[in-house]
Amino acid sequence: MKREKFDILESTCVPLPLANIDTDQIIPARFLSATSRDGFGENLFRDWRYDKKGNEVKDFVLNRPEYKGAILVTGSNFGCGSSREHAVWAIADYGFRAVVSDSFADIFRNNALNNGLLPVQIPSDSLGELTAQIIANPGMIVRIDLEQQLITAGETGMSVPFGINAFRKQCLLNGLDNIDYLINMRSRIVEYEKSRGGPG
Repeated sequence: MKREKFDILESTCVPLPLANIDTDQIIPARFLSATSRDGFGENLFRDWRYDKKGNEVKDFVLNRPEYKGAILVTGSNFGCGSSREHAVWAIADYGFRAVVSDSFADIFRNNALNNGLLPVQIPSDSLGELTAQIIANPGMIVRIDLEQQLITAGETGMSVPFGINAFRKQCLLNGLDNIDYLINMRSRIVEYEKSRGGPG
């Protein structure tokens, strides 16, 4: 599936500094019946955003008007629990393009990269500093440069490198999923097969 290219993202951030946020908290199981990826953002963190009567919980960060943006900054071990891909769909459908943490559950990380959502892993002390800055200054712009693999807090000069699998990086930079990537490599594959005496 062709998707938006990810190169440089500059945005305000939403801080959610809680550890061990699992996929059932991200998108409760009762909302998993839909097969389309659209609409899941409505129920992102549903049981935290709304009370049992369906009213907004005013203190929850997604309901606070001062916190907006395409970057979610969260706590350790984000995306743990079940392997549901719907959790990534909900985060992306809500409008987030990147999640910043000091650790991610492996399956969540893979699901995120497969769906064009960038998981940015930085050291714990850097995460704590970044979170504190966002809470103190909700309007602060954070820059994520995928090509350079750097996350920078604009007003403070804080700049932290992050790692990413080279294949996944190229897919994100070019807006490709796995199938698109293989299609783009077709000519190289054909040449390789010819060099081995295979079908051309």
